Amino acid sequence: MKICGWGRYPQIESEGLHFETRNQLCSSLEKCAECIVYARGRSYGDSALNERVIFTDRFDKFLMFDRTKGILSCESGVTIAEIIEAFLPRGWFVCVTPGTKFVSIGGAIASDVHGKNHHKAGCFSECVISFYLMLPGGDIVRCSREENPELFHATCGGMGLTGIILEATIRLQPVRSAYIREKVIRCENLEEVLDQFEKNCEVPYSVAWIDCLAKGDDQGRSVLMLGEHADSGNLSAALERQISMPFNSPAFLINKSTVSIFNHLYYQKQQACVDGRLTSINTFFYPLDRIGHWNRMYGSKGFTQFQLVMPKEAGKKGLSTILDRISVAGLGSFLAVLKLLGPGNTNDLSFPMEGYTLALDFKIQQELFPLLDELDRIVLNYGGRSYLTKDVRMSKEVFRMGYPKWEKFSEIRERYRMNRKFNSLQSRRLGV
Repeated sequence: MKICGWGRYPQIESEGLHFETRNQLCSSLEKCAECIVYARGRSYGDSALNERVIFTDRFDKFLMFDRTKGILSCESGVTIAEIIEAFLPRGWFVCVTPGTKFVSIGGAIASDVHGKNHHKAGCFSECVISFYLMLPGGDIVRCSREENPELFHATCGGMGLTGIILEATIRLQPVRSAYIREKVIRCENLEEVLDQFEKNCEVPYSVAWIDCLAKGDDQGRSVLMLGEHADSGNLSAALERQISMPFNSPAFLINKSTVSIFNHLYYQKQQACVDGRLTSINTFFYPLDRIGHWNRMYGSKGFTQFQLVMPKEAGKKGLSTILDRISVAGLGSFLAVLKLLGPGNTNDLSFPMEGYTLALDFKIQQELFPLLDELDRIVLNYGGRSYLTKDVRMSKEVFRMGYPKWEKFSEIRERYRMNRKFNSLQSRRLGV
């Protein structure tokens, strides 16, 4: 079978293995020399690709829920979407969510995903109480901050390279409504949007769409969206019409001219400020989930997302340098997102650090990769790094400079012989 990440690049031939019980999984592990968990295929690049992959979609049962404390135990194949469907009507919502609800809990832990509230709530691992991990030989260990903490911190953000997460116990947050009270602010440039992030740092959720091609005084013009859970209202998420991309969009439709026109129109149509409107949880957190197969809009060759984080002290200067280079190259996308991040955590390979993260989608084309190599150098010069979950071409040298705990992580992999069983195209490329 042919598989790929969400970016649809690269595509490889692979053997896929399913399991429904621990014994079935253990038997499969004994038979395969090397593999990686694929889960729900929402990792953008090659971090979940191998010649042999393990699907967790059939390992998807709820196991226990404490309705007074909001503590949920489930198998690793359960998705955030399934949790929302089951528990939002009861007044519970995930503490941290990425921009899609179609990720599995195992994948959320392996990527240590973050969301629009990182500056307040941190990464997904902050709401993880414990999980069970199957090691290369089939042994199963319980991992938490108190029990096997070394494996806990290596696995959270470890890109599936420490073993197979079987079950997890996580904490949900109580909510009174399926709606977000949203404030939207149109910002004229990068300096203004960064200032607004700081002025509104006590607001639980914040994210900005940013025009990555705007120049001069307009550089970094943005639409900032702030939100908090509404105090009252219906706990049933509103039904929203779903559409789908039925085929690959012609790649030539995404070019400097079309992106510039779209960005200009999108920015101009926004009101200067909209305060207090009610927006459904699905619309606020998962706008692209309403478009099935939206990754087809970049054409048959696919796309990649370049997501960087800059320390707060680099702030405006670092991001301005990045936007300058993208604007000159003319390869930017209309899907460009800026978020405020809080302090990082102690996990070995978690992405966030205190500062700002910028994520940009690029269609795959020959001239893209030299640009991304240049952006790597700029990010490192400002003390930042790129997100492994979105990566498809980072070099070993760039990885090691951006993730100073790589040696500790590699030593753990060697000691438990994880590097002989769990590998991906990404892990081979990065030498980890």
